[in-house]
Amino acid sequence: MNSQFPPGAACFDLLNSLEEGLVLCDSDHRVQYYNRQAARFCDEKLFPPGRDQLLGLLQKGSFPALFDCGGQKFTVSKIEISSGGYWIVLSELCSDVPTGAEGQLLLQAIIDSLSDAVSVVDEKGMGLMINRAYTRLTGMTAEQVLRQPATVDIAEGESVHFQVLKTGKPIKGVRMKVGPYRRDVVVSCAPLQINGRMKGSVGVIHDISEIRRLMEELERTRRLVRRLESRYTFEDIIGRSKRLLETVERAGQAARTPASVLLRGECGTGKELFAHAIHHASERAERPFIRVNCASLTDTLLESELFGYADGAFTGARKGGRKGYFEEAHGGTLFLDEIGAMSQEAQARLLRVLQEGEIIRVGESRTRAIDVRVIAATNADLEEMVQKGSFRKDLYYRLNVFPILMPPLREIKEDIPLLADYYVNRYGQEYGRLAVEISPRVYRRLQEYDWPGNMRELQNVISRALINLGRDEVRIDEQHLMIPFATVPEKKEPGAVYGGGSLAEMHRNWEREMIRQALAEAGWNKSEAARRLKISIRGLYNKIERYRIYPPAGSAREN
Repeated sequence: MNSQFPPGAACFDLLNSLEEGLVLCDSDHRVQYYNRQAARFCDEKLFPPGRDQLLGLLQKGSFPALFDCGGQKFTVSKIEISSGGYWIVLSELCSDVPTGAEGQLLLQAIIDSLSDAVSVVDEKGMGLMINRAYTRLTGMTAEQVLRQPATVDIAEGESVHFQVLKTGKPIKGVRMKVGPYRRDVVVSCAPLQINGRMKGSVGVIHDISEIRRLMEELERTRRLVRRLESRYTFEDIIGRSKRLLETVERAGQAARTPASVLLRGECGTGKELFAHAIHHASERAERPFIRVNCASLTDTLLESELFGYADGAFTGARKGGRKGYFEEAHGGTLFLDEIGAMSQEAQARLLRVLQEGEIIRVGESRTRAIDVRVIAATNADLEEMVQKGSFRKDLYYRLNVFPILMPPLREIKEDIPLLADYYVNRYGQEYGRLAVEISPRVYRRLQEYDWPGNMRELQNVISRALINLGRDEVRIDEQHLMIPFATVPEKKEPGAVYGGGSLAEMHRNWEREMIRQALAEAGWNKSEAARRLKISIRGLYNKIERYRIYPPAGSAREN
């Protein structure tokens, strides 16, 4: 036999160029071909004397295997041929690569150098190998784990090793607790296969106890932020106008009662400031004050945040469940901002809390008693929402025990100079613009404007005026103000001019113009315009439809 292919074979040069030795045997284990590397590896002595030794090794069926031919070591693999026979693949081992006991020590040193814990079991699920990181993580010694079932280290959960051995498929990211200290870990496991046969499985264990600790610390911090005592008192409310002082007095009355309070008013009128002040002046001042913006949470999330959830209530739920805002506010005050954005289902559960004084966590059946004073706030027309069926009438009456209407800035314009001075000092310190004054003309222009954005808009205007000041300027003048003030219409003395036509026609024109002006001054808030005109909201909608009154582009508000 020689190393030549039959005539016409085009692969001869390719096979001889390979670094591996190739030997072709038929189904009776007779050598039919070997390439140049196979002959070189065995110094032309493979056939014979190494032939019988090699074929005996192949017939045992354990691959890959170690083959020693004249002191030269090879790894041997076998590739079956569908038409019969097989290929033997010989890969030379370097002389400095340890085998046997030395190889075991090298493998152990390699896995000991890994930072993640490694666990290896055999095909029966018995411990075969672990590394130092595994011992540190689990707190278990090699004697406790090796030659023991794969479940020996599990404190909570199911063995991924046995699952992999059963299915032959890898598993990733399984949460469990391991060892006597019940460490939180994530385990990924893959089958260990040699020549298509399952020989065990390898698991890599990631320690997430530190991540879990940091998450819990973050949650505690979040709770602490929510539990901050009220920051504002009634002394922090700036203004001397009669309307504002009446509102402060009414809020003081509310603070002396345990009744639910409903703060009504446009955006930017200081509803949260009043909620803080009411809590601070109440008997619950030393207890938690927790604020929840109902509009910032989805319906599902709002329920779990308000009422908490039980262990396993939904996918991703924290182990052991979690308290909701009501439980965190126990003994104190819960401020529900934007209450009109709450879903019907959440409204029903909130009504039960107000009626029964108890909550039920999501995914749980037992009740938990709570003692919470609720302050709700909204800029929505709840009465209209009740009529449309989007807000529960019974909840409306429960919340509206002590209503407080927050005055918009346009109705307390005499307070604008005090507020402007306060914001100049506040933002002047932030921007490094100290001792800045406001010119009398600016005070007048500020009072001429109707402030649809209320306090927030005033803060914005003063802040930008400070930014617009030159380096050496210490006085805010008209040129530092922004565009809205240039469009303030000059006030005209009331009068009447006959322009022709019937009285009914002139009356319709006059009514259309009055309604349009009322809507414009109310920022196209229909509820506010109806209040100013002293007509019902339904009547206002009818007149808007009759006269076809539409807001200018970009200013429409669905209120």
